[in-house]
Amino acid sequence: MPLPPSSALPTASPAATETTAPAAELKPTWGETLRVYLEPASLRMFALGFSAGLPLLLVLGTLSFRLREAGLDRTTIGYLSWVGLAYGFKWCWAPLVDRMPIPLLTRWMGRRRSWLLLSQLAIMASLVGMALADPRSQLTLVVWCALAVAFASATQDIALDAFRIESADARHQGALAATYQTGYRLAMIWAGAGVLWLAARAEVAPAAAAGAAGPGVLYQQAAWTSAYLVMAASMLVGVLTVLFTREPVRVALAPSKNAAEWLHSALVEPFADFLTRYGKQALLILALIGVYRISDVVMGIMANPFYVDMGYTKDEVAAVTKVYGIIMTLVGAFIGGALSVKFGVMRVLMLGAVLSAASNLLFAWLAGHGHDVTALIAVISADNLSAGVASAAFIAYLSSLTNVTYSATQYALFSSMMLLAPKWLAGYSGAFVDAYDYATFFTATAFLGVPVLLLVWLATRLQPATAQPQPADSANTF
Repeated sequence: MPLPPSSALPTASPAATETTAPAAELKPTWGETLRVYLEPASLRMFALGFSAGLPLLLVLGTLSFRLREAGLDRTTIGYLSWVGLAYGFKWCWAPLVDRMPIPLLTRWMGRRRSWLLLSQLAIMASLVGMALADPRSQLTLVVWCALAVAFASATQDIALDAFRIESADARHQGALAATYQTGYRLAMIWAGAGVLWLAARAEVAPAAAAGAAGPGVLYQQAAWTSAYLVMAASMLVGVLTVLFTREPVRVALAPSKNAAEWLHSALVEPFADFLTRYGKQALLILALIGVYRISDVVMGIMANPFYVDMGYTKDEVAAVTKVYGIIMTLVGAFIGGALSVKFGVMRVLMLGAVLSAASNLLFAWLAGHGHDVTALIAVISADNLSAGVASAAFIAYLSSLTNVTYSATQYALFSSMMLLAPKWLAGYSGAFVDAYDYATFFTATAFLGVPVLLLVWLATRLQPATAQPQPADSANTF
């Protein structure tokens, strides 16, 4: 996606540096802007986004619900949440996904599609294992299957990010990011609320019939088996999309003479390439990546405890924050994608940073306002809309930084980095609330966004570095 003329930050293609482009080319009509969501690449990314979002909750949130119902103690469940660390370290094996061919499969399908298909089949098989294993007597098997799902899901993310970046020119990356997020969010609804709905309706007797029985008594393995098998079958959305799509334009890779040369090209060159292209600017870019979502991530850790302490019921929280909130995030993502196409990534990146920080102040207001569902709806509307705009612009920005020769490795590093510092800081959020109060905490998280504004402002004024190579007919792959 091109940057605004006032920005000197390099985009994904030499042609995307718009300093000399006619103004008419920078301002497509709104009709042309919105039609991008009906392009084949956008529709493909919607389906692939669904397959990417499905496994996440099945090994984190939904699994913890299932394990607690099966009678496991909360301490054990907390330890098992470390399964999700696979997503944070996916950059470690991203070079293999970027460079290593899969015997037979890669020759038949291509580099990106072969890794996508392999990871999707691994997710399906592992979900079947989670479905058939009873955590009351086969907890170890459940854990190993969950770890396999997380590892395969992270691998799918690596290949899918590279597939998305290579499937279209820079101008369309915001639209692809928006449709990807739409499929991803819908899959999270299906894997969160949907799997609980399926399990409840597969129970032999309604849970209420058991009265006030404790954890473990109400658990019905057959109900969870059927629910997880449906989730495994839902991965066919991604599998069929991969089978019936085409490989992006392939970037030629020089053959390696030996193992040492291959390791150098797979592990060292992707990171050296980024540092070479951006030089001293790389530190600023990495700093921006590392803190851009800090306001949202740190605040989000205390969101659910806040709802409980404010007296909101489970039904109110589920309806407003999980369903309606996700819808507002999707609306924000589409707005962010469209604005990025219309005005450029960096301007929308700044807008998203301002909105994300400012919306946290609304939670501070809500803390003093008290229990009010209407007020909660208003706050969630603003917060999730802002998050959607910021996410679409941020994904497009990360995409513009990558070199298509190393797109899987570099994007995996960027997407992992953006959560490390915020997640570490968020671990202290509970202690902060205990020492002060919710209103002070939410206000403090808003001020965490101030350095982000400065970094975005500086990034828009970077002088062009060496632009990354793009396939000559990349626009034809959209």
